[in-house]
Amino acid sequence: MDMQGSRHLNITQQQAWEALNDPAVLKACIPGCEKIELIEENRYAVGVAVKVGPVSAKFAGKISLTDMLPPHSYAINFDGQGGAAGFGKGAAQVVLTSKDDGCDLDYSVSAQVGGKIAQVGQRLIDGVAKSMAEDFFKRFDAEMERQYPSVDVADASNSVANSDAYADEKARKPSILSGWAWAAIAAGLLALYVYLM
Repeated sequence: MDMQGSRHLNITQQQAWEALNDPAVLKACIPGCEKIELIEENRYAVGVAVKVGPVSAKFAGKISLTDMLPPHSYAINFDGQGGAAGFGKGAAQVVLTSKDDGCDLDYSVSAQVGGKIAQVGQRLIDGVAKSMAEDFFKRFDAEMERQYPSVDVADASNSVANSDAYADEKARKPSILSGWAWAAIAAGLLALYVYLM
């Protein structure tokens, strides 16, 4: 499964980077997320429970982060296990680009599936993954509007740029998976579960 996309965010590049690296924000925005736990530097365990009508399933996964260039980009490697349903693994790239009215988030995901999940039609997997990613962004946008209700992007950019200590502190903060990447792999596992039921 391959998925690419771009999303404009009405917050600064620095604010987006911080939010996408904040476990509390991601837990609130990833559909069905039950946990995001640091297991070692730049490696996390993630648990997601998903329900569609009468069908419920739980998935567990691990992610690792590399090539981090705060607040611009990072790469993600991930794997997820759905028990008898099968597994998924892959890689993703996240890039944030500053704009006058906020920033753009560009992403690409490449995932492979195995076990029974490989028998599910690609169209079904892609459709569920895109739906879950869209749900994540709706929640993320709402959370950013709550945290930054009247952001003047130019003023916020200047304020952050003028605070070297603040920038240094945030650059040292451990990174974590952006929600759409885990949503993509969880969606693939969910698609299989629905298919088997």
